[in-house]
Amino acid sequence: MSDASNAPAHRPDWPVLGIAAALAAIAAIVLWETAHMSGAGSYARIGPAAFPYAVAGGLAVLAVLTAVAGIRGSFPAREHDEFGPMAWIVGGLVGQMLLLNTAGFSIATAVLFAGTTRGFGRGPLWLTFAVGFGLSLVLWLIFARGLQLSLPAGPIERLFG
Repeated sequence: MSDASNAPAHRPDWPVLGIAAALAAIAAIVLWETAHMSGAGSYARIGPAAFPYAVAGGLAVLAVLTAVAGIRGSFPAREHDEFGPMAWIVGGLVGQMLLLNTAGFSIATAVLFAGTTRGFGRGPLWLTFAVGFGLSLVLWLIFARGLQLSLPAGPIERLFG
C-alpha cells in the first residue's frame, strides 16, 4: 500500500496567490509603461528606462517566489488582525487627507500622528495630537520657509507668513 493516501492534502494559500497575482500585475504595468515611455533611451545606452525595468524584473521574481510559497502552502502563518488599531490608523490618514487643504499641514498631520499613535496604543489622544502638531509645525517651517517648498498652509501656518 502507498502512504500517499494517508498524507494530508495541502491546499493552495489563496490570499498568498492573490498577492502573487497583484505583484505580477504591477510588474506588467511597470513593463508596459516603461516600454511606451517617449524618448526612453534615445540619448544613452543605459538611460532612464533601466531602473523601471529592474524594478519590474524584481517584482516579477517576487511574484513567482510568492506564488511558489502559496502553492506549496509554506507561507508563514498570519497573525490575527486587530481592526480597532487599524481603524485608528486609517482614520488618521483619511482625516489628514480631508483636512490638508482646509486646515493646513500642521493640523492635518497632527490628526494623522494622533490616530497612528492611538492605533499603536500610545499616550492620551490630546497629548499625541499636541506633540504631532508641534512636530508638524516645525517640519512645515523647515520645508516651507527654510527650503521654499510648497506645503499646504492653513490658518496657523499663515501666522508665520
